[in-house]
Amino acid sequence: MLDFLSSIIAIIISVSIHEFSHALMATRLGDPTARIYGRLTLNPLKHFDLVGTLSLIFFGIGWGKPVPFNPENLRSPKRDSALIALAGPFSNLLIAIACAIPLKYLSGTAFSATPFYGLLGQLFMISILLFALNVLPFPPFDGSKIIGIFVPRRLHHAYENYLREGVKYVVIFILFD
Repeated sequence: MLDFLSSIIAIIISVSIHEFSHALMATRLGDPTARIYGRLTLNPLKHFDLVGTLSLIFFGIGWGKPVPFNPENLRSPKRDSALIALAGPFSNLLIAIACAIPLKYLSGTAFSATPFYGLLGQLFMISILLFALNVLPFPPFDGSKIIGIFVPRRLHHAYENYLREGVKYVVIFILFD
């Protein structure tokens, strides 16, 4: 039961920081949309998607509510959109590193027998998983938006279609795998 509770807490923390990082980066790059919609917060209730949460419970895979941003408010829309997408997975990597240090250096001590040590382990695993999934170059993962910076201008329309249409194929593949 303690492992299940630690997993839930780790998911809440990881997803909230992930989505907050998207919002923070968009705001820092000049787009106020996330702040206007109340997404520039660590409040988990602002970042969880009902369908994504239910999917996580019933199918073992879920998602947070995407952070809105308006590329027209960005100085360099192509580059800045990639930076906004990168902010989420990068935050998960930082969480994993922050957890790995006490996990490594405090294992075998009295601290390693505490529930907090178990939570750090779950937070490490969830953060690594979110990082790994979100750097995949397939929609709807953040990696599909990160690679947009490398798409030549002449192919950008086809790339935008890939982002819109590719989601359904990835979701079908995941659900029926």
